[in-house]
Amino acid sequence: MMPERTGSERPGGRTARTRDAVLGAVRQLLNEPGAELTIPAVAARSGVHATTIYRRWHTIESLVLDVAVEDINLASPVPVTGDLKADLSTYVRHLLAAIRRQGHLAFFPVLLSAARQAATDEEAEAVTNIVGPRLAQFQVMLDAAGVTRVDAMRLVEIIIAPAYFWAQLGAPLDPSRDTGRLVETALLACRG
Repeated sequence: MMPERTGSERPGGRTARTRDAVLGAVRQLLNEPGAELTIPAVAARSGVHATTIYRRWHTIESLVLDVAVEDINLASPVPVTGDLKADLSTYVRHLLAAIRRQGHLAFFPVLLSAARQAATDEEAEAVTNIVGPRLAQFQVMLDAAGVTRVDAMRLVEIIIAPAYFWAQLGAPLDPSRDTGRLVETALLACRG
């Protein structure tokens, strides 16, 4: 059974309004010190029945992940000009700078937690559906540059994984020093 989509196909419809209300409630609760972040609390705050929230997101971790991915998509769009080196340089420089800002690393543990909490195939697929659109953006960048050797997931492994790895160790990469190195590694993989 496929989980319901979270509103991306009908941006102006009821599904989108439900998604907006639920994600808005999650953001409000995350910003309130001491607030209980549970699906029943999100339901009460959003006015959306808890059953609807459980059916679409399954876990509170998936809800927080959806908020984090949406925020990242808005704050850090993936450039698509057809010039892979320029696009990667712009994206990586922005990514490395963002990782150094307070609070940006919260996304990574949320992703890990959502993946670990996915006890069923359906819940794992729901997590994949949340992250999938971001991977699709990277694939569009690769396609625009004519890259066929590397897919979006491999690009994430080459660029995003080391950026978050070093940041989690307390030694975030420097945008001015490390952007070129990560981009060159990605270009080598893309071009063979």
